[in-house]
Formats: sequence, structure tokens, C-alpha cells
Amino acid sequence: MSSPAPPSIISLLPNETLTSILVGLPYPLLAHLTRVSRRFNAVAERVLYASIYIRDVLSDGADADAYPWRTLRCCKSLIHRPHLFESVQGFHIRWVSVSGASPSSFHLSETLAKLSEALPHLVYLDSLELSLGPANMVHPHRLHPIECVIAGCRRLPHLRSCVLGAEWTKGVQPYSGVLPQFLLALPALQHLKLADHHGALHLPPTVLPHLSTFRGSPDAAASLLPGRPVHSLSLIGQDSDVTRENLPRLAHTAVPLRFLDLTAMSVRPILLRNVATYLPTVEVIRIRLALRHTLHYALSGIRLLTGLASVLGSFQRLTHLDLSPTIVTVAGTIPHSTATDELGLCREWARACPSLRRVIFPSQTEWGVDSLGTWTIIDSTS
Repeated sequence: MSSPAPPSIISLLPNETLTSILVGLPYPLLAHLTRVSRRFNAVAERVLYASIYIRDVLSDGADADAYPWRTLRCCKSLIHRPHLFESVQGFHIRWVSVSGASPSSFHLSETLAKLSEALPHLVYLDSLELSLGPANMVHPHRLHPIECVIAGCRRLPHLRSCVLGAEWTKGVQPYSGVLPQFLLALPALQHLKLADHHGALHLPPTVLPHLSTFRGSPDAAASLLPGRPVHSLSLIGQDSDVTRENLPRLAHTAVPLRFLDLTAMSVRPILLRNVATYLPTVEVIRIRLALRHTLHYALSGIRLLTGLASVLGSFQRLTHLDLSPTIVTVAGTIPHSTATDELGLCREWARACPSLRRVIFPSQTEWGVDSLGTWTIIDSTS
């Protein structure tokens, strides 16, 4: 009789080592490995489901495109494999609709129901994204679609990053008390983005004790930031949403607010001046300036921005000023700005704000202060 074949090296590896090897493999190969053997199936499945990223594109054409079939298939797979619940650490769902498609033709109810059935079981989640696109436009809901999904979640103790939202317009279903209840169940949360919540969030001061970054509306930010260690803030909406009532509250964080992103709104100089008054500890600011008089900009060149010097002088610790999101168009072209103009502005702004060390202009040119204290262009390829 012939002796049995010696075991392969792979078969001798512990599951932990095999998992470490499979983590770096592309998803199609992992899917193939699930069919190699029972052991490979068990290990590869856990790697496949550890971090889930799904993007469904909805259109009013073929039936298959009228509902988020990828999300639905994933949820059904999870529900039929409860042993994988503890493996899922990242769950990211994003729905987008084709331009011009009618939301009334989308069929989302079954997928929303399956999402709400699967999510409460993913108790080891570290990162969650529910960007449900046109879900709130389809038909009247008893609850906001996001709240339909999260209503059954009693506790996600390991969740550190959370992104929630759907497309918004006046008259759609607003959030109710379900969202605050959900946030109560997130004791480890550090990063929160609420894309379509436009009001205040009423939470006990002891909730979200580790929150460090927030992106959302000014009113939501004003209700969340006081007393919490938020050092990075991104605001959405219109610059008129930032008022003398909610802006002062943004300064009442438990740690200094160091990073401010205003690229989701068109910012007028008056808002920037108010920000400098109430948030003087900001070190990095990204802005999309509202340059409404584009013809004036074209005629005056970038020197029109000279007036920012008096505003920047109110910042005590500003080191980075990023104006690259600012879009100024005249007949579809971006007005040319010379290096001489930009250098002049850097020097002028630095005189008003001595802490300033780096500037990115709408031309995407980045300037910085070198070791000799001289403003020079920074090579982005280096």
C-alpha cells in the first residue's frame, strides 16, 4: 500500500495565519477560494464579510435597476449566515440615482426591511455608512428611511465611525426621536456625519463622550459640540444657516476646535469674519468662497482677495488656509492668476496673520514657508 500524501504547508497553518494571508487578496479571488474546501470557505467567508462596501445605482429603466439589488442580496446572505454576524466590522451602503430618473419608479421597501433586519445583529461594527440616496423621495414614510433601518439597533458598542443620510428637499419626512435613541447606543463613537439632519439633536451631555469629528448642519453642530472633545468640524448647508445664535455654541467644545471645513457651502467674507471672532483657535480652514462678481474677479485678478487680510488677522493660530475648493468661472474658464499675485497675497496675509504657514489658492497652487521664512511654491509631486 502506498503511504498517504504528506499534508500541505497550507493545511498546517493555523486559521489566524491563513486569515492574515487572505486579507490582502482581491475580492474575486477570495470568492473563488470559498469553493476550494470547507476550511477555506470558512476562513475566506469571514474575510469577505469583514468589510462590506456596496454601491447601488438606481434608474427607472430595467426592473433590476429599479431597486438596490446588491444591498438586498448582501442582507439576505448575512441573514442566512448568522455565524458571520460577528465578522462584519465595516458596513457601507451607498445608493445613488441616475440623473433624471423618477424616484416614484424605485422599489425600496423590501431592501429597507432587510437592512433593518440585518443591522441589529452586526454588534461588532467599527464603521457604518448608510447613504440612502433617493430613499426619502420615493413615497411618504412613517419614519425617515434611515430611522426605518436603525430603529431596531439597541447597542453597537464598538462603532467608532458613522455616516447617515439621504437626499433632502423641503417637505420630505424629517427625522424623529429614533435617531437620538440610536446615538445613545454608540458609546465608542468618534466620527459622525449627518448629511440631511437640519435641526438640533437633543442628547444628554454624557452621551458620545469620545466624539472628535462631526459633519452636519450648523444647528446640529451647535447642539452636539458643547462639552464634547470635537476638534474637527465640517458644516453643510448655506452660509446663512450659520447664525449669531448657533455659531458661539460651536466654541464650547471640551478641546480647542482646530480644523474647520466650509467647502460644502459658499462662504461670504462676513461669515469668515464671524468665524474668526467666535472660533479663534482654528488652525486649519478649508473654504469655498462665494465670489459672486466673477466679472470683477476676471478684471481685477486674484488681487481681489486682498481684503481677506483684515479677516485673517482675527485668527490667533491659523497655519493652513485652503481656498482650492473656490470655483470662479467666466465663460467656463478659470481666470489666470500669476505666481507674483499669489506671492503678494501670501506675504500680505502673513503680515496680518503671523501664524500662517501654508496657502492653497483656487488655482490649486500650494505655497508654504520654508526654513528661511520665505514663501515658495510647494511641489505637489515631491
